[in-house]
Amino acid sequence: MGKLTINIKNFFREVKRKRVLFLMILPVVVYFIVFAYIPMPGAYIAFVDYSIGKGIFGSHFVGLKNFEFLAKTGDLWRITKNTLLYNLAFLTFCNLFQVAFAIMISELSGKWFKKVTQSVILLPYFISMVIVGFFAYNLFNYDHGFINTLLANIGLDKHDFYADQSIWKYIIVFFKVWSQTGYGMIIYLATITGISSDIYEAAALDGASPVQKIRYITIPLLKATVILLFLFGLGGILKGSFDLFYNLIGNNSVLFPQTDIIDTFVFRSLVGQFNFSQGAAVGFYQSIFGLVLVLFVNTVVKKIEPDSALF
Repeated sequence: MGKLTINIKNFFREVKRKRVLFLMILPVVVYFIVFAYIPMPGAYIAFVDYSIGKGIFGSHFVGLKNFEFLAKTGDLWRITKNTLLYNLAFLTFCNLFQVAFAIMISELSGKWFKKVTQSVILLPYFISMVIVGFFAYNLFNYDHGFINTLLANIGLDKHDFYADQSIWKYIIVFFKVWSQTGYGMIIYLATITGISSDIYEAAALDGASPVQKIRYITIPLLKATVILLFLFGLGGILKGSFDLFYNLIGNNSVLFPQTDIIDTFVFRSLVGQFNFSQGAAVGFYQSIFGLVLVLFVNTVVKKIEPDSALF
């Protein structure tokens, strides 16, 4: 008890001494308390047959029946598989393009051209997915879409993109990479900028070519950042880009087998079917799966590359 009192006193003494720094992180702390910790008891909905009239804790407790129903219908496996595969593709291709563009821009010599190029690549990140959805619709629409109009004008048969399940996984990944490359590129570009110029100068004196500098200096020194961002990405590997999927696919049930993810399934459960319990069950499963995956991957990384692990 005495040790706890001493620790509390030391904590408040530290707060008083560094009050400006603590004041700066206060909005973040409040944000997580309000939007992450206070709503946590709501996870109990996943274990009850929720009734709005009875409330969360007054509803009938059903245990794991909501999870059992999802497993039996096959929906849980389908949406988990789709979410995992899409997010793995997003993580892989986004990081690949982000690193590639960061290296290319860092090698540009013209300051003005470098800034313009960086701004152009970053621009898609700020474009709303609602606009992306309209753009995709005007591109792939069967009757008046640009691609089908072009096919008709050159005498070829039109293609019904919104009835073709197989093509949309490529379209979705393309739009995700297109929108995220600029933002991630800035992070990697900042890492490259932080690399000491003395290393490159020493390599140049030894006769290293630009390609050799990239291969033996830039890429190895980017490895820690790549692993760190990959681990952060794994934490949300079951949290799909709802805005992207919903605005591209909408309620087109024909495409659901290939494009339905956990977030869109939960949305339809809440809005279309008013099934709060099943939606909460999927959300709870999503969070636990992500936590276990991050802990597992972090353990593996810690054994292979201890300096790159999260903790």
